[in-house]
Amino acid sequence: MTRWAMVADLERCVGCQTCTAACRHANATSPAVQWRKVLDVEAGSFPNVKRTFVPVGCQHCADPPCMHVCPTTATRQRADGIVTIDYDICIGCAYCDVACPYQARFKITKEDFAYDAGAMQNEIEREDPARLGVAQKCTFCSDRIDFGIEHGLPPGSDPRATPACVNSCIADALHFGDVEDPNSNVSKLLRAHKSFQMHAELGTAPGFHYLYDKAAAAPAPDAPPAVSDAQAGRIRTRGVEPWHQKHWDWKASGNFLCGGAGTGLFAFTSIAGLSGSAIMVPGLAALALIACGLTLLMFKIGRPLRFIYVLRQPQRSWMSREAWVAGLLFPLALFALWTGHPMVLLAAALVALLFLFCQGMILEQSKGIPAWRNPRVIALIMATGFAEGCGLFLLLAALLPDLGAVARPMALALVVLAATRAWTWRRYFNSLVSDSVPTRTLEIFTACRGWFFAGGLVLPVVLVAVGLVLPAADAALFALAGLSVFATGWAIKFILITRAAFNQGFALPHTPIRGAGLPGPAVKPGWTLP
Repeated sequence: MTRWAMVADLERCVGCQTCTAACRHANATSPAVQWRKVLDVEAGSFPNVKRTFVPVGCQHCADPPCMHVCPTTATRQRADGIVTIDYDICIGCAYCDVACPYQARFKITKEDFAYDAGAMQNEIEREDPARLGVAQKCTFCSDRIDFGIEHGLPPGSDPRATPACVNSCIADALHFGDVEDPNSNVSKLLRAHKSFQMHAELGTAPGFHYLYDKAAAAPAPDAPPAVSDAQAGRIRTRGVEPWHQKHWDWKASGNFLCGGAGTGLFAFTSIAGLSGSAIMVPGLAALALIACGLTLLMFKIGRPLRFIYVLRQPQRSWMSREAWVAGLLFPLALFALWTGHPMVLLAAALVALLFLFCQGMILEQSKGIPAWRNPRVIALIMATGFAEGCGLFLLLAALLPDLGAVARPMALALVVLAATRAWTWRRYFNSLVSDSVPTRTLEIFTACRGWFFAGGLVLPVVLVAVGLVLPAADAALFALAGLSVFATGWAIKFILITRAAFNQGFALPHTPIRGAGLPGPAVKPGWTLP
């Protein structure tokens, strides 16, 4: 079966950016969008500096994480391995962007041209308004490939059936062909050279291969990356080391903040309902919080009128599953509040917790953000949601006399949940330290650790303890403890999503030493050592 792939010879690439210009001309992309670009990497310190130019773009992975997370089926994989985007059903949620570890996806919301005064002729001819507000990326010039196959022109050999970037390369550094065909140009190159795939450890099986050594010997083991040089400022890393993701801002984080607190609050409201407490007000408050978080997403996605498309792919996407669970939660929860039946309350609480689990999985499936894809983030999101919900319940208990009977048991539960969250946070943080993560992610979390511990555990435990021995002031003290736990939970998630979310960046397990015929040092700037 055919699988189209691209090969870049790092010994030949001179960093002229002609491929970037050719891609932009062929696809009329915005000046802010680079489907194909070339990294300029310098490693070492003077006078022993090694410079490497690395073409990057969509890797057209065999196992593309962007396709698995897409809630609308807009991102698909053709039989020949090319990953495509259907602009007509993409909602612009940018989930694929944070799932891509190659920073290959873009989203713009307004037309922009090379010259502000007006569009050039090629921009007029090729500009596609359907790309506004949705994800876009390199297509391997699939239109040219399809044209070539239809007319008997071999892609990779005939320029009319070959991607524009390959045709334009002045150094013959880019090659395109069928990697499954042993007689193709790319297969011959891969057999005759040492090569690597970017971020191969993530298991995406990229369709982009990099040649770094002409010698046809057994592949050399990956060398330790030059992280220390990057940290010491002796490596040119702009555009190479991880940078902060831009698409999931405070509005996207609002879904996790409000949704987590709302589901936790509803769970404890249901527990209180089993004891006969009046739960209509806290129950409605919980649903209002969840609805607020989902509404914020409407202001975040690029095509909000297509929001219903989020339901299209529950078999793969956790974002789609979250939407389906929300659709089940609201009517079931309202029915539970209306009837007060214990079994219905428990069923609604379980669905609410499933919604919270979906939120944890949404982050865990984001392979492009190392701080999110850590498996322990699921337990952290779950524990934080439980603790926030209990804290909010104690706040409401101070305002609603009908809930006073369960305030003390809930205060004890708050202490247990605060301790559990502190434990899950510590396990999560320690796993980041033991694994390799972007240094700036670790710096941000390290700076906040003390505040998380003080506000999320020490202060609420002290307040609850004092409240238990001072019954006259217990409601106010329990409410303050709940507020402290709730605020700390929001701070943890807000920082996790909006401040510590640095992407994968780029890494070279091997670099060429031009003219020497030997491989050079590995480069992975901006990362801690495992």
